[in-house]
Amino acid sequence: MKPEDLFSLPGKTALVTGGATGIGRMAAEGLLAAGASVLIASRKAEACKAAAAELNAVGYDGKAEGFGGDVSTEEGIAGLAAEIGKRTDRLDILMNNAGTSWGAPLGQFPHSAWDRVMQLNVAGLFQLTQSLLPLLEAAASDDDPARVVNVGSVMGETAHGDRAYSYAASKAAVHHLTRILAKELAERRITVNALAPGPFVSKMTAFATADEEVRSRVGAQVPLGRVGRPEDIAAAVQFLCGRGGAYVTGAILPVSGGINVETGPDLFQEAYE
Repeated sequence: MKPEDLFSLPGKTALVTGGATGIGRMAAEGLLAAGASVLIASRKAEACKAAAAELNAVGYDGKAEGFGGDVSTEEGIAGLAAEIGKRTDRLDILMNNAGTSWGAPLGQFPHSAWDRVMQLNVAGLFQLTQSLLPLLEAAASDDDPARVVNVGSVMGETAHGDRAYSYAASKAAVHHLTRILAKELAERRITVNALAPGPFVSKMTAFATADEEVRSRVGAQVPLGRVGRPEDIAAAVQFLCGRGGAYVTGAILPVSGGINVETGPDLFQEAYE
C-alpha cells in the first residue's frame, strides 16, 4: 500500500473555517497539498481571498476558494451554510477551526469574555456542523466516511488556564462535543475527531510566538523542546481526513509536543536525591 493511497484527497471538498491564518491556514495548506478543493471562510472575507490566492500560487494539486462567513451568530451560520450549499452539493471534510480567546488575570476576568468565547468556540461549532449535516451525509459512505475535524486545545485537556479561562473551558467543551457527535454520527458514516494543539505561531498566540526570542523560551517549556510547525498540523489533518484515518472517530489527537502528558515533577523526586 502506497502512502498516497492513505493520505491523498483528490476529488474531496473541504471547508476550513477561520482558514486564512494560523492553524486554519496550516490545515488548509495540508488539505490542498493532498489534492482537496478547499473552501476557506472567516469573518474577514478579503483575508480569505488573499490566503486562497497565495495557496493556489504554490501549485498544489488542490484548489482553494476564499470568501466571508461568520460562525459567531445564528444568522451568520445560516448564511455560511447557504453559501456552502451554492458552491458544492457534497462536503467531504468540515474543519471547525474558527475561534477566539480572551486573556485577563484572575480577579479581573470580565463576564463578557464568557459569552463571546463560548458563543463562537462551542455554540458556533455545533450549529455549523448541524447545519451542514445534509452535505456531509451526501459525501459519506461505508467505505469512506465524511470527516469532521474540530480544533480543540491542549488547554482543554490539562489544567492550563494561563489567564484564558473561558478559552480553556470552551476547548474542554469542544472535546466533549467531539466525542458525543462521534457517537451519534457514526451510523451516518461521519467521523468526528479533534486536534488538541499546543503552542503554534498564530495571531492568537502572537504575544508568545511573534518574537523569536520569546518563542524560543516558550518552546523550551514544551517537553519536545519547540513550538509547533505547520507540517505538524498538515500531517495530522491529512491522516484524519485520508483513507488512513477512516476507522478513527471520537479521538482527541494531541499535537502539543507532549504537554498533554505533563504531570509536574516526579512525586518522589526528593527521595531520589
